Amino acid sequence: MVLKKVFAAILIAAGAGCAWADGLKSLETFMKSAQSGRSEFTQTVTSPPKDGQAGRTKTSSGSFEFQRPGRFKFHYRKPFEQLIVADGQTLWLYDADLNQVTQRTQSKALGSTPAALLASAPDLAALRADFALESAPEQDGLQWVLATPKAKDGQLKSVRVGFAGEQLAALDILDSFGQRSLIRFTGMQLNPALPAGTFQFKPPAGADVLSQ
Repeated sequence: MVLKKVFAAILIAAGAGCAWADGLKSLETFMKSAQSGRSEFTQTVTSPPKDGQAGRTKTSSGSFEFQRPGRFKFHYRKPFEQLIVADGQTLWLYDADLNQVTQRTQSKALGSTPAALLASAPDLAALRADFALESAPEQDGLQWVLATPKAKDGQLKSVRVGFAGEQLAALDILDSFGQRSLIRFTGMQLNPALPAGTFQFKPPAGADVLSQ
């Protein structure tokens, strides 16, 4: 559904070194100072090339909110309505067209996922327990951090986190099947006063509820 990137390089060590250091510093500042946030987002998912043909691309958009520790919500509005809500105990996935809800124990469902980078881990030290972190070259006007899961048995291969200064701007996610998901955040507001019920979810009447 939602949620899934890569790279490396060396040369111009002097010039790149400053940018690389900025990426990790921006991530550390974000982890320390951003206790909540909200923004709009656009997500572009690109499948790997197949049979000599270019990978297919799908684009979706919506809003994103988070509150530490462990609460977040992705509300997809286009092209189809979907919700991904973590309330601190349970991860809910709701497909409006199917009127179907999937619920998972949050502690088992997250771990080494992009959500941990944004909302679950309380600080950089906790994040390093699940990810190997290293600064990456500047690209598209952003400073990047490469996060590689230490667990080798998951579907996530790597995540790049992009910052414009100290502002979270992008997630570039690569899964183990070669699918790339680029999420760009716009209008990010840090530490807003979010309504009490923002991360509460109740399955709609008549919805099929599946537990995993």
